[in-house]
Amino acid sequence: MDMVLEPTLLQEEIDLFDEADIITEDDTPVDNIFSEKQQRLLTEPLYNSTAELGALADRPFFALANVGLFYAMKQPPLVPDMMLSLDVEVHPTDLWEKQNRSYFMWHFGKPPEVVIEIVSNTKGHEADEKLRDYARIRVTYYVIFDPQRLIQSELVRVYKLYAGVYKLVKPVKDRWHLSQVGLDLTLWTGLFEDNVATWLRWANTSGKLIRTGGERADSEVEARREAEQRADFEAEARLEAEQRADSEAEARLEAEARIAELEAKLRQLTTSDS
Repeated sequence: MDMVLEPTLLQEEIDLFDEADIITEDDTPVDNIFSEKQQRLLTEPLYNSTAELGALADRPFFALANVGLFYAMKQPPLVPDMMLSLDVEVHPTDLWEKQNRSYFMWHFGKPPEVVIEIVSNTKGHEADEKLRDYARIRVTYYVIFDPQRLIQSELVRVYKLYAGVYKLVKPVKDRWHLSQVGLDLTLWTGLFEDNVATWLRWANTSGKLIRTGGERADSEVEARREAEQRADFEAEARLEAEQRADSEAEARLEAEARIAELEAKLRQLTTSDS
């Protein structure tokens, strides 16, 4: 029978447990390039575009990629491609300390709210073993992204935990609402780091993508360029208006001078007739 982390674990037991012998990294490369990029696309925007997160922006969180999730003492970890945990301490004093090098549930006191697995082959057991494992440790949302449709007919399946059992979340307008997180997941086809593909991305509850830092910087540059172009257009319009006003004023002066000249000639003719 699998050992799980009991919610009644005593603090004394945690204190007595020696984490020094836990292997948190084995230096084995396991991800392909697409998966590595997809992992960063699911983590980096959450940190670099916090103003776009809505209510989540006021809650401390960890968004981690390919980091060990230790759910029980003396048990090997699960290593999700991406996980998101809310309301946790996010500023450890030393990331090299053993207890800060992985996600130890007995330190954080809770499982992550979201786990995402990216399917790269048919041997990862994302749809069976991992699905049962994440349900057992009470991860609220479990997401399987299968960009090549190797193990499922859909590109994305999102599961939500109900009474210890995962049930599928139906997409609404191509978005999966993660109501307990305050974010959506959506598929997006576009260019990311010189690669055009269909990516899994975060969106706010209105469906607007949570932008990467690069996208936000590009948008700001484009906004400045548009503002400069608008300023140049307005300056040109003002100059044209001033030139038109000058021309109209000059035409009025010429007309007034011509009228004055004609009036003078008329007076002269009237005087000579007399």
